[in-house]
Amino acid sequence: MFAALAATTALVLVACGNSGKSSRSSASSGSNAEKISFPIAVNNKKPAIKGGTLTYGLVTNTPFKGIFSQQLSGDANDATVMIFGAESLFKFDNTYKLIDGGAANIKLDQQNKTAAITINPKVKWSDGQPLTANDVLYAYKIVANPTTKAQTYSAQFDNILGMTDYSNNKAKEISGIQMPDGGDGRKVVIHFKEMKPAMQQSSNGYFLETAAPYHYLKDVPFKDLMSSDKIRKKPLFFGPFMLSKLIAGQSAVWTPNPYYYGDKPKLSKITIETVSPATAPSAVKAKKYDILAVSNSWYEQVTGTKGITFVARLPMGYSYLAFKVGKWDGNKGINVENPKAKMNNAKLRQAIAYAMNQDDVYTKFAKGLSFRIPTLIPSSYGDYFDKSEKGFPLDLDKANKLLDEAGYKKGSDGYRTDPQGKKLTINFAAMSGTSDAETIAKNYIQQWKKIGLRVEFTNGRLLEFNSFYDKVRNDSPDIDMLMGGWALGPEPSPNGLYSADAQSNYSRFNTAENTKLINDIDSQKAFDHDYRVKALYKWQAYMNQQAYVVPLKNSWEIVAVNNRVIGYGMKAMQPKNSSWAWADVGVSSN
Repeated sequence: MFAALAATTALVLVACGNSGKSSRSSASSGSNAEKISFPIAVNNKKPAIKGGTLTYGLVTNTPFKGIFSQQLSGDANDATVMIFGAESLFKFDNTYKLIDGGAANIKLDQQNKTAAITINPKVKWSDGQPLTANDVLYAYKIVANPTTKAQTYSAQFDNILGMTDYSNNKAKEISGIQMPDGGDGRKVVIHFKEMKPAMQQSSNGYFLETAAPYHYLKDVPFKDLMSSDKIRKKPLFFGPFMLSKLIAGQSAVWTPNPYYYGDKPKLSKITIETVSPATAPSAVKAKKYDILAVSNSWYEQVTGTKGITFVARLPMGYSYLAFKVGKWDGNKGINVENPKAKMNNAKLRQAIAYAMNQDDVYTKFAKGLSFRIPTLIPSSYGDYFDKSEKGFPLDLDKANKLLDEAGYKKGSDGYRTDPQGKKLTINFAAMSGTSDAETIAKNYIQQWKKIGLRVEFTNGRLLEFNSFYDKVRNDSPDIDMLMGGWALGPEPSPNGLYSADAQSNYSRFNTAENTKLINDIDSQKAFDHDYRVKALYKWQAYMNQQAYVVPLKNSWEIVAVNNRVIGYGMKAMQPKNSSWAWADVGVSSN
């Protein structure tokens, strides 16, 4: 992710394990990944030098967009570029439960259906202005105002009183967000229609964990925010670093925020720049960057490089195959499923999944560092993961049988027609980005050919990252199925990704049963852990039966770190919740 990218509020990377300890995870498909372990953090005990500088390589084959706003940014490249300054409002413990001690504290009141936020009086923006209640409220307005075209708005926010009316231009204010001490005060109270069990955890999707500098942005019309220089070139943050130099799409230089409320940063400068996937292996060997993500496909080329520590974890995320069965209705804010859509046949979708030789692909191209997962709730979620589900292992006989049963008949050319006897061509959208991406995608096209399905690339080739998501989000008619990926937070509810009114539900499926199951996961009854586990099991089984979105793989997320780096662990890579860790990162030599 994030070089496998997500584009919603689920754009959150979370850490596993404690600093200095090994990170281990059990692979659900029985692959060699369960036998692999990496350190979760560097182990350099030397003191940090004063005035140290650090270089960070962002591996991507496309320029970053440069939307430096936690409310407006929708992809991981931008999120990674701004992690040094974009700190979360709230702190959480090692189980991701929200606790006191961050830029603000939050207190839930289940009886009164409220969340009370109290801002730390020491917190200031990088221009020296204090963080205020206005800044918290303004973040919600940015996300919900339809003219900002923010990708981060989720239907879960409609649980806040007045949010729906505001987002539909029926009200000028959000009635359910109050500032008891006024806009320049430090208190905010959010009123909900009902409380949800997820609200106790970070990244739950029901309220924001970010703020926006109202005093700085208030004069910019909402429709112009996305393109404003105050977002693109001179953004403000209250984290440990501030943006001091930018070469659009290519690099950024971060220097200490003199008004940071936490510990003084150990580094005097951080430079992050894009690195082509083709040159990334040689960059690791040459130790060109202090920190650089490593692809599973070329890890064997660089392992053993002297002066480098490889830290890694199994993230709460996965890649998936999604089938387009409808469109997003922006006026109504809902996914509208089309019963007559080309891909709206469960047996067709299941057959496509069973024809994929995933285990062979991950063994050959990822050397066992990636592995097939059987459900859309990965094993990283502990007992919320239903290990009894088998997912879609390779089974060509079953795939052919499903297609036969559904009426997809083979012609003399070996390809199947649709149930009405018409030629069937399936347009497949996949992203470029790694050296083996095209080889893997073509392999799957050959697998689908074995069961008589004619599959062709959208536009005749792999799509560049930005182009891919532009097409997917706008329901381009030349996409029938797509291969994407999510990086997730610790809250397992699928509401923000797959509900009827989730923009990130790229399949655009909308069924009464799915709505019922998701509502049950987030119900009052689900405050009981065992009840919620069972509810999530039912949803995982349902999604495998319907196969609107097919789970593909999870992968070790590996980072090459120069041995001179101090205080860096996988927590420090999170785009959202651990910018505070960057104040602790330093170098022990020049």
